[in-house]
Formats: sequence, structure tokens, C-alpha cells
Amino acid sequence: MSETTTASGKIRIWDAPVRVFHWFLVFCFAGAYLTAESESWRLVHVTLGYTLGGLLAFRLVWGVVGTRYARFASFVRGPQAVLRYLKSIKAGQPEHHLGHNPAGALAIVLLMLMGAGLVATGYATYNDLGPGWLSELHEVLGNSMLLVVIGHLVGVVTASLQHRENLVRAMVTGFKTGPAEQGVRRNWTLIAVVMVLAILGFWWLQWQGAPQGNADAPAALSVPVQSQTAQT
Repeated sequence: MSETTTASGKIRIWDAPVRVFHWFLVFCFAGAYLTAESESWRLVHVTLGYTLGGLLAFRLVWGVVGTRYARFASFVRGPQAVLRYLKSIKAGQPEHHLGHNPAGALAIVLLMLMGAGLVATGYATYNDLGPGWLSELHEVLGNSMLLVVIGHLVGVVTASLQHRENLVRAMVTGFKTGPAEQGVRRNWTLIAVVMVLAILGFWWLQWQGAPQGNADAPAALSVPVQSQTAQT
């Protein structure tokens, strides 16, 4: 069901943890994709992949206990809702949703499922825990996820133009226009800060623990990595 915005006013839709999750996910996927074929950047690739996995785990939890528009129950809909929304787009009279629209929700679900598969196959491949075809599946999932990302971006631009609202800016600031009673009251800034510190701390530990000719390096890091001196 679409949500009307009869009363003008800025209201918070996206809480801070959702926004931190979103932009770090963008960064991690883009960075991991761009470093996938480089041996000298392999540690970065692995680190970003693990970070992506941690982000997805958090989003699963926040999708159950988080704020109104973060919860899966508020935006995950069936195929009929998606088709109805796409028809409204085609007709030039798109349904308006304060949270994720049905098409955007479908993209999010696909991204999360593919992301989980990407992390699992990547971990298995780099630690020699499965058959060789897992590396091929890992590559297929990465390319498929890129296609979904592109489709999602097209949808964001289309919805922004048709609704005359900047959806990218909304994901940065957390605010849209709508009735005051529809807004999210708490921003949960502290959780977002903890998320950022946890991610940065993990990156620092990964870099500090980077193998430099040490045969006893942790299995999670024992992948082909050139000398860090060459990178700096």
C-alpha cells in the first residue's frame, strides 16, 4: 500500500545505522569488485569481503529489531506488489512510499542474498574449503550482484525524477518530506558510531596482521599478498 504525504515537512525515515550500513556496503562491494583480479590488493579484497559479511549480519538483525522503515516487515512484499508498482511507473503515476518501494525492496533482498553467497563462496575459496567450482560461482555471484546494483541505481534515478525527490540525498541525511506522525523518532546515533568504530578497528587489525613471509599467519589472511612495501 502506498503512503501519502499530504502534510509538508521534513521527517526522518532512515536511521543512522541504516545509512551507515548502506554506504559501507556500497564501498565494500565496489572496492572488493575492483580488487578481485589483483594479487597485490588481495588483502584489501578479503578484508572488504569480510566486512561486507559483517554488515549483512547486522542488517539481518536490524531488519527485525530496528526502526520502522528498517524492518523487513515494512517493505518486503510479494510479486504482485512489485508488478503493481512497476505498472504504476509505466503509467506515469507511480505509487509513493516513504520507505522502500516494492521494486527497491526486491533489489535489497536480492543484494543481501547474493552478498551472503558471495561472502560464503569467497571464504571457502580463499581457505581451500570446497571444490574448485566455488571460485567460478564466486565470480558469477559478483557479476550478478553488479547487475542488480546497476538496476537498483536506475530505479533510484527513475523514482527520484518521477517523485521529484532526491532519494540519494535522503539516504545521506535520513530525511524525506511527509506527515510528522510517519517519521522515525530515534536516530540511534550511538549504534551507528559503534558500527563505524568496529569496522575501522577490524580494518586496522587486518592490516596489522597482514602476512609478511610468516608461515604461521592466520588462515583467513593466508592468501597471496605481495610485500606491503611495494604497495606503499
